[in-house]
Amino acid sequence: MSEELGDILWYLANLATKLNLDLGEVAAENLAKIEDRWPSLNPAGPGLFGSSYGRYDTAYPSREQLPSIMRVDFVETTIEEKKRLQLRYNDKFIGDELTDNSHVDDGYRYHDVFHMACATFLGWSPVMRRILQCKRKSESRVDEVEDGARALVTEEGVSAVVFAHAFNYSMFKSSQSVNYELLRTIRMMVASFEVQNKPISAWQETILTTFPVWRSLIECKGGTVIANAERRTIEFEGPTW
Repeated sequence: MSEELGDILWYLANLATKLNLDLGEVAAENLAKIEDRWPSLNPAGPGLFGSSYGRYDTAYPSREQLPSIMRVDFVETTIEEKKRLQLRYNDKFIGDELTDNSHVDDGYRYHDVFHMACATFLGWSPVMRRILQCKRKSESRVDEVEDGARALVTEEGVSAVVFAHAFNYSMFKSSQSVNYELLRTIRMMVASFEVQNKPISAWQETILTTFPVWRSLIECKGGTVIANAERRTIEFEGPTW
């Protein structure tokens, strides 16, 4: 085996030379890639949500900060045989009334749970900032770029892409990981926004933590979602109304 491995190393070094690649740099890039997705595998690394976790609004007035704790009711009603959903926060209905916007009943109307998770685990959600009216208006450039329409549409796009993938994989039931190409696609989509500094592992954790709650919302036809950014948790309670 030692001899065979020696041959492989020779082939590898020869190929790297022909491609003008430095094997040391290749190895370093690969280690960085592994750390980006699996930080817990490196005992010396920051670990999931260690130094990589951070909010983007702590320097802003409290009215412009995403709530660290959110308790949101997902209230479903049926009108003219069409299922509709509305969010209730602090005893007030917020945001727009939602349907699946689909030919089939697939439960996408509950997708705001994903935006709640983004706010909770990533400290980033232009959508929740709009819904909760906590955009960072005290700094016009940030309001325009980070909290504006393009950022909002991008987050909605990420939600749709993730759901389309999840729909083909039993809504991530029993999943321990997320397809790496999907995670790379998300990273590419958000590359121009402040959340670009979050590791791929944080996106994976956000997705895998969100979908058990999303599945419960579909199964129970609504319910309450409690998100706690300080504890890094998002939990489901069945509807009581």
